[in-house]
Amino acid sequence: MMKRQALLLAAATACSATFMAPALAAPAGSWTVGVGAGYVMPADDNGKLANDTLSVDVDEDVRPTVTGEYFFADNVGVEVLAALPFHHDISLKNAEGATIDAKTQHLPPTVSLQYHFDNVNTMVKPFVGIGANYTTFFKERIYLNDADLKIKDSFGVAGHVGVDFPIAERDAVRVDARYIDIEPDVELNGNKIGTAEINPWVFGVSYIKSF
Repeated sequence: MMKRQALLLAAATACSATFMAPALAAPAGSWTVGVGAGYVMPADDNGKLANDTLSVDVDEDVRPTVTGEYFFADNVGVEVLAALPFHHDISLKNAEGATIDAKTQHLPPTVSLQYHFDNVNTMVKPFVGIGANYTTFFKERIYLNDADLKIKDSFGVAGHVGVDFPIAERDAVRVDARYIDIEPDVELNGNKIGTAEINPWVFGVSYIKSF
């Protein structure tokens, strides 16, 4: 709940800074490419599995990211986010405190519809967006005899807020945050044992080039 409130607050802050708009932030027909890094921070509570007997804890990771955005209207663009595979260690803990270790990798391509605000202050260019995320998991492993762990692919909503800090006419440094709905089904030896509630924040820093 606190993370969702923080996302809404960031979006409101971006909007409140942009009531006067003498110039376009991004004209129709332009596009940008960004290269940077993303820090995936899963929610504190990642749900329970096996009839609520195992609590799930998924750790964080950082990987390089790439974005591309095309502006089909003034200040309105469609952005695609891609990244190298994220790696996550997973802890499954029972009521007695015994832990089973597991791990996975995932790719989180995300498509967002975004609005970039015009601003009197040319040193700050905020934006907000909402879109869809498709996360695919692979190379799952659980350290439990010869058990087979499978984390199914997930589809969910993604919110996006950020600020561009121009450093040249066509260059900027971007700081952003995404909240992504990732709740995949989990299978053990072919049987569904529940749903993991990963629901991460993804914090990013990147270099943005406009064309």
